Amino acid sequence: MKITILGSGTSQGVPVIACDCDVCNSTDSFDKRLRSSILISEHGQNFVIDTGPDFRQQMLRAKVKSLRAVVFTHAHKDHVAGMDDVRAFNYREKRDMEIFCTETVENALKQEFHYVFSNDKYPGIPTVHLNRIENKPFQLPDGPMITPIQVMHYRMPVFGYRIKDFTYITDAKTISPNEIEKVKGSKILIVNALHRSEHISHFNLEEALAFIDLIQPEKAYLTHISHLFGKHQEIEPSLPENVFLAYDGLEIEL
Repeated sequence: MKITILGSGTSQGVPVIACDCDVCNSTDSFDKRLRSSILISEHGQNFVIDTGPDFRQQMLRAKVKSLRAVVFTHAHKDHVAGMDDVRAFNYREKRDMEIFCTETVENALKQEFHYVFSNDKYPGIPTVHLNRIENKPFQLPDGPMITPIQVMHYRMPVFGYRIKDFTYITDAKTISPNEIEKVKGSKILIVNALHRSEHISHFNLEEALAFIDLIQPEKAYLTHISHLFGKHQEIEPSLPENVFLAYDGLEIEL
């Protein structure tokens, strides 16, 4: 199984529009971060977690020619706004896109992309098949079993996901002991770390490192990174030896 980081940035991405900070002005490609998303590839099948505003650009950059399903973590715009572009795969693969999401995300998609779910369908719109998920394992079509990990994004429930020995968690601020137990034993962990300061709805660096220390993975990667965190090359040397900054285009083999 291969994991590709499609986007490692926070909701505004990096650089941020109209910002003149050192990070946003950096010429280092590691400091260019699209909105958070990952690609999972196994046995010739591709699956994406979240289709943010940069989804089209991410698919083009990663040269993805086939996509079997999309799994959503939650309904915020930086995680769902690009769903319309699954229509390219509808056209190429002559099938509906399988969508896996909670009832809350389903309702948000139906509001945001009302034309997709209308009885009077306009030619060329995306075609999707909704699969409602709850906090229990589910099977991806032609793919692996996924175990949801419920975390809290301030007051909003968000799903992280565990696949075999890999766990992906974004937009977490708190995680209950029962959900932490699902993560333990993961060899590879990707978790959000917005920046160094306290934040109401995201782990900061200190909280992310404490969580990593609790889980004890072989390797951990920080994602959903803000421009306020600093430059990639300045942050990475200060991290524990098994912790790294994720970056757009990073490939992880499991």
